[in-house]
Amino acid sequence: MDETVDVQMTAIGVGTVPALAFYAYGRYIGDTVLGFDPTTLAIGTFAVTFAAIALLHNAYGRRDFAAAHATAALGLGIVAVTGGGVLFLAGYLLLVVGGLYIAVMTMRARREEREVAERPT
Repeated sequence: MDETVDVQMTAIGVGTVPALAFYAYGRYIGDTVLGFDPTTLAIGTFAVTFAAIALLHNAYGRRDFAAAHATAALGLGIVAVTGGGVLFLAGYLLLVVGGLYIAVMTMRARREEREVAERPT
């Protein structure tokens, strides 16, 4: 039996846990985590998660997904460390561009997988 694992969804799930923990800590328990703003740490955690996904996609040979995830990671990283202004907008734009490409291509790939699975043999 051939079993596949969606690494992208798994990695995002794993990255979401500490991001939510940082955010919840800052919201309900304390103002900082080791002197850092919890919201910044949460966004930074997502940036690292997207960078890890970019490396995984690169290892699997999906250079387009790797570039899109790296772009989103860079955008999140910039958003995390800037307080506003032009750099914040540039980071947000990178995040949107990378995220849109990821969303469109993921939906297309999943649709193609369903079509292949539904073909009569």
